[in-house]
Amino acid sequence: MHSTSNTPFSTPTLHLVCGKIASGKSTLTSRLAAAPQTVRISEDSLLAQLYPNQISSLADYVAHAARLRAAMQPLCLQMLRAGVSVVLDFPANTPASRAWMRELAEQSGAPHVLHFLDVPDEVCKARLRKRNEDGKHPFQTSEEQFDAITRHFVPPSAEEGFVIVRADS
Repeated sequence: MHSTSNTPFSTPTLHLVCGKIASGKSTLTSRLAAAPQTVRISEDSLLAQLYPNQISSLADYVAHAARLRAAMQPLCLQMLRAGVSVVLDFPANTPASRAWMRELAEQSGAPHVLHFLDVPDEVCKARLRKRNEDGKHPFQTSEEQFDAITRHFVPPSAEEGFVIVRADS
């Protein structure tokens, strides 16, 4: 007979985040990743490490992010199947990005939660200015870039098949 830990059993879960730039996605994912047997994977950190000074346009981001997702998919599946919850700090901001994440959830067989941070543009821009001033984020984003990227933002809908939870920002 061997003893079990005092921590309650928890089902490995895939946590996803949807929200505009500076809406609080990384703050939320850091909190979620504090749970036992949970790993956070940050797209921004990985892109900055793998492609330093190579992302200067939306097209650059799209190309590099696609490569990163292809590389991370098998690892995410292995972790979920091994009993580890995965917090993807990747923006689930368009139907196309969410389709990849839904496929990941379906392939793993793990439950998922899409945390939706519905934060007004003005709040995001104020946070973005502060973040840029702090200089701690791997990428600097101007308000013009925020506006250009936000034009592509599509809030999640129930028809996409996600368990959606509105998150506090």
